[in-house]
Amino acid sequence: MSALRALVADDEPLARETVRMLLDGVADVDLLWEAVDGRAAVDAIHRLSPDLVFLDVQMPHLDGFGVVEAVGPDKMPATVFVTAFDDHALRAFDAAAIDYLVKPYDDARFFRALDKARAHCGSREPLPERLRQLLDEHASPGIDRLLVRTGDKLVVVPTEALDWAEAAGDYVALHVGPREHLLRDTLSGLEARLDGLRFVRIHRSTLVQVDRVRDVRLTAAGDARVRLRDGKELRASRRYWKDLEKRLGG
Repeated sequence: MSALRALVADDEPLARETVRMLLDGVADVDLLWEAVDGRAAVDAIHRLSPDLVFLDVQMPHLDGFGVVEAVGPDKMPATVFVTAFDDHALRAFDAAAIDYLVKPYDDARFFRALDKARAHCGSREPLPERLRQLLDEHASPGIDRLLVRTGDKLVVVPTEALDWAEAAGDYVALHVGPREHLLRDTLSGLEARLDGLRFVRIHRSTLVQVDRVRDVRLTAAGDARVRLRDGKELRASRRYWKDLEKRLGG
């Protein structure tokens, strides 16, 4: 059997280095490329056609689910998800991937996942339908929690606690009551992961949870001022105002 052509996609340099070091000296695996975000992963998969990808679930610009969707379940290589999610969420990954690795994982756990990948690539058992099911489960009704990094800790933020969010460069600022958390993602990426019935974009840089809206005041310029329950006032642009009006029952 020829060597497996592998790709690692993770925005954390240490995580990529870990995979690189573990694969160093493994004779039957060639690490072709290291992608630093979801978009780079999609490009590398199209360009290099790897047999195997170690795919981080949470990445900026495009997360692991977005990578699967962009490439297409039929064209995805064998996939080992890398995640910091809990056991409850992992059941979905277990049903749709070759294996999953929970950070931080040890060497033995990594090589068990690699053994599963070898076995799958040898048998060529199809996975597209299982990946489609995973995409469907992820798309609706939306994730129920977000994982944000605060110093050396990972903090779980329930989406039901999220009042509103705004773009902040390569991050999204999550406003949860008086607290603010920074999530490594784009606003569009976050919006795609949230329940579309509960959250709505009101500006190119802002989205809100619909049931946090207290009232809306239209302005002479054609946009609107949205006041939340806590008194916070946000601007709704003319482009997005109609979407908010529909969600509010207008």
